[in-house]
Amino acid sequence: MVMEHYIGIMSGTSLDGIDAVLVATDGRRIELKGAVSAPIDALLRERLLALAVGGTVTAREWGELDVALGQAYAEVTLQLLADTGLRAAEVSAIGCHGQTVWHQPDAELPFSLQLGDGNRIAGLTGITTITDFRRKDMALGGQGAPLVPAFHQRVLGHAERLRIVVNIGGIANISVLAPGRPVQGYDVGPGNMLMDAWCRRHTGAPYDKNAALARQGMVLPALLARLMAEPWLALPPPKSTGRELFNDAWLDARLDGDEAVADVQATLTEFTAAAIAQQVRHFSDGELLVCGGGGHNPLLMERLAALLPGWRVATTTIAGVDMDAMEAMAFAWLAHQTLHRLPGNLPEATGASRPAVLGALHFPD
Repeated sequence: MVMEHYIGIMSGTSLDGIDAVLVATDGRRIELKGAVSAPIDALLRERLLALAVGGTVTAREWGELDVALGQAYAEVTLQLLADTGLRAAEVSAIGCHGQTVWHQPDAELPFSLQLGDGNRIAGLTGITTITDFRRKDMALGGQGAPLVPAFHQRVLGHAERLRIVVNIGGIANISVLAPGRPVQGYDVGPGNMLMDAWCRRHTGAPYDKNAALARQGMVLPALLARLMAEPWLALPPPKSTGRELFNDAWLDARLDGDEAVADVQATLTEFTAAAIAQQVRHFSDGELLVCGGGGHNPLLMERLAALLPGWRVATTTIAGVDMDAMEAMAFAWLAHQTLHRLPGNLPEATGASRPAVLGALHFPD
């Protein structure tokens, strides 16, 4: 089959930046050809964070955020093209996840909403752009998430070994890749989201670099127990979540108010590790492969290894797929699936009634 070029764009729940990758793929093989990352403008980030926790915006503000994100995604794409020397005409399509600002899969009227004007991306880059990957799955009764398990299976499935891929972005989600069995995948709880928010609130830093703050503190057992008692964690899959649940208000409601800053940071790190380990223990010992920003947190990686003594805990980079590029690569691959009218979802992971071609296409002319 012919290898084609696709670009994948991802800005996750943590809102820590925009990742764009260039890949060559025929749907089966996938090769990373280039990658760039760019920060999100500070004011834009604050407006998006407020929206994601239920803040009220006018129709004008809503439209401005959509356009601003589309502009930012287009600029990152143009930088990627400049860095790789590829012309727009040589790229089959862009797959852009967009920025999730609300996700309610279990409501009476379920939906998932991502901002980032695909028309603007297509118009400014000259490349067919595919957005809105989640809502077709939801229209078929699914959660609309996670959508990456099919890609994880494609690039990391093993014929003989059980592998669980855990993406630790703002939210943590797992893909269970068991030989000879359907892929399972679902969100397991907060990833970096609460850790980043607490660190930012008390130090001004966007995240706890090298877990320096968490290492100064100690885990508070009573607080950890209150965090782990969240009913959502006990729900059976398929399930998905986001900042609409795990946010500052959720955390503050579980604090006594007199805890040391470093102790809360240590406890939040342990909470992320414990919520992941709780789900991984449902399966036989194997390999736990970590991707996303959480793979750079040394304390989190240490705690996962300690809580899962029968497992080999490593990053997906060691297994051959760049842990920082993984999610953006997945949406480049999903763009290939859509353009070739192939399913992008896995009903076993999302709960949809059937596989479906995902996304909305925006042509440059």
